[in-house]
Amino acid sequence: MMAAIRQERFLVAGLILALIALSLEYSLLAAGQTVAMITAAVLIGGIILVSLRVAHHAEVLAEKVGEPYGTMILTLSAVLVEVVILAIMLQHNASPTLARDTIYSAVMLDINGILGLAAILGGFRHGEQPYNVDSGNTYIVMILTAMGVSMIVPEFIPQASWHVYSIFSIGSMALLYMLFLRLQTHQHSYFFSYAYEDNPNHHKPQTGHARQSAITLVAGLVLIGFLAEIMSKFLSTGLEGSGLPPIIPALAVATISASPEILTALRAALNNRMQSVVNIALGASLSTVILTVPVIETLALIQGHPFQMAMTPPQTVMTVLTLLVAGINLRDGETNAIEGATHIVLFAAFIMLAALGL
Repeated sequence: MMAAIRQERFLVAGLILALIALSLEYSLLAAGQTVAMITAAVLIGGIILVSLRVAHHAEVLAEKVGEPYGTMILTLSAVLVEVVILAIMLQHNASPTLARDTIYSAVMLDINGILGLAAILGGFRHGEQPYNVDSGNTYIVMILTAMGVSMIVPEFIPQASWHVYSIFSIGSMALLYMLFLRLQTHQHSYFFSYAYEDNPNHHKPQTGHARQSAITLVAGLVLIGFLAEIMSKFLSTGLEGSGLPPIIPALAVATISASPEILTALRAALNNRMQSVVNIALGASLSTVILTVPVIETLALIQGHPFQMAMTPPQTVMTVLTLLVAGINLRDGETNAIEGATHIVLFAAFIMLAALGL
């Protein structure tokens, strides 16, 4: 029993933190804006700890089923964390751009942040790192299509027709994802794998039982939802009238969902497993768009008013530039530190624009 508690200490810590924050909620909120922001930051840290355990158990399940299903489980678990937090925060945040900014931030963080840093670190250690070029090409064109349809085209849709286009977005994203899953797991599954030489030092399997991991994963998602419910109240109070960039809540959600992916991708890059990095970074970006958009559009239809999904001009330029650079860098089946540096520069530009409120 004690061994299990020690193993799941992050989940236990998250539960204790949630109970403390819930019992002190009113007094902490009444203590002022600074206390609210500090509490929100602590709760975000707690959510990240819980999400790390969720990612661990997703890795256990991924080991059991193998590729390409394994990577699919990893990306879906991260997106589920994001969707759960985002759906809860939308109930406490009046900003109509929260969903858009979260998806945009997640794509910037996954492609420019994770892929860029992994390519730099892996490049310094191993030089050029090989992967299956078909995977990169497939991911990039699908991300561009999904973001174009759901986050660029809406800028030109009349307000009176938003509900019609929302239904179209839901259907097109669902169809795109079903087709992608079919191709990823059947006819074109070889697109997303690469034959590496076996080396026990490069790959250490995750230990655990599949059923236990599945149950713990679900419990972790429930706990994340509970923590997010409390955190969103403190974050809203802390940001109100603070003058901080409005994208801060979206960045918080994107960072929480990406934190386990960052560690997994960097380990893979240092172990010369760039195919895993490509699958994680680009697969998470694609899943974020084509799974989050239907959820958000459905909520908008239920509530009877639209969320702002069309990206701003700077966001559109950054998205197109990111996918263009990624498409060029991933065209030859090998990554290197120079390519990683280009993505890090783009990530720095994203942070600068966010700080400027653009």
